[in-house]
Amino acid sequence: MANILITGGAGFIGQNLVHTWRKTRPDDRLTVIDAMTYAANITSLEPLIESRQINLVKGSITDGALLRDLFDQHQFTRVAHLAAESHVDRSIEDPEAFLTTNVLGTFALLKASLDFWRANKLLEQSRFLHVSTDEVYGSLSAHEPAFCETTPYRPNSPYAASKAASDHLVRSFEVTYGLPALITNCSNNYGPYQHPEKLIPLMIIHALEGKALPIYGDGSNIRDWLHVSDHCEALIAVIERGHVGETYNVGGGNEQNNRNVVGLICETIDRAFAKDSKLKDRFPACPAADDRSCRSLITFVTDRPGHDHRYAINATKLANELGKRCSVDFAAGLEQTVRWYIENEAWWRAIISGSYRTWIEKNYGNRSAV
Repeated sequence: MANILITGGAGFIGQNLVHTWRKTRPDDRLTVIDAMTYAANITSLEPLIESRQINLVKGSITDGALLRDLFDQHQFTRVAHLAAESHVDRSIEDPEAFLTTNVLGTFALLKASLDFWRANKLLEQSRFLHVSTDEVYGSLSAHEPAFCETTPYRPNSPYAASKAASDHLVRSFEVTYGLPALITNCSNNYGPYQHPEKLIPLMIIHALEGKALPIYGDGSNIRDWLHVSDHCEALIAVIERGHVGETYNVGGGNEQNNRNVVGLICETIDRAFAKDSKLKDRFPACPAADDRSCRSLITFVTDRPGHDHRYAINATKLANELGKRCSVDFAAGLEQTVRWYIENEAWWRAIISGSYRTWIEKNYGNRSAV
């Protein structure tokens, strides 16, 4: 049994990690801290909160005093650090917020962890897992080998730069102060509870509502898609069995360009409507309700600045050292994800209002069709 702190636990990957941790390690005591920004959602966590299976704290990781109080109260020996601003487009509009959370927040958490573990002689038995992104490595051409743990950093967006800086901070605390830290760099996640600003849920929801499916540029940008359940299982393996001071890349082994991903989403929704006539009444604006393909909604818009062409992850180290390999096939995982958003309409309808609508209009409304 261990006392666990999960930062950003009300976010997409965070809440999936909470559920995976609760299921696989039921005796551990979990505390979740989250600033509850626009991307947070505790709907899926409410049963765990009400039954006191987790302790939820609303607060920022930049609040050093709060972090010290939490460590004193709960005696954490495991920290899974997922709290971050994570949307590239938003980082282009407001880079300062990304530096504040991703760099200064990580520093505050590192210091609180180190101070508590040092004072209580817990360094040897504790672990600090910093969850990062493959975007720190920059962009690959079509024929370059996939990113490995020794690939030089070359971030191209304010988001990627802020995560690269936080990775370096974590490494420096391990080397200089002996903090028992590990780092993971993951590829693009998808699955349930993902905020509708990200590509896959955005396209699913827009298709169901009969709205345009905006694809940047010519849609040739390639990502390695990782189902969030595979990612969460890998994170637990790393924090429990990984070697302190090491980095582990976590990838899905599913390279797809954006054009193909959106096409697969359209085909999956088309099939779902063909099998279930009730969907036509629930989503009458969807082209599939009139037996037309959702592909008719696809539109290509002006590319975003500094758009990385390709990401790909070599996860051999994770497989060889910890025996973790991703098991979710992309087509099957995408079909499950589409079905989840269809079945959880109330969840996303509560999100796509107000500030979210303003954001969509700001980010896509001024991009001309190409």
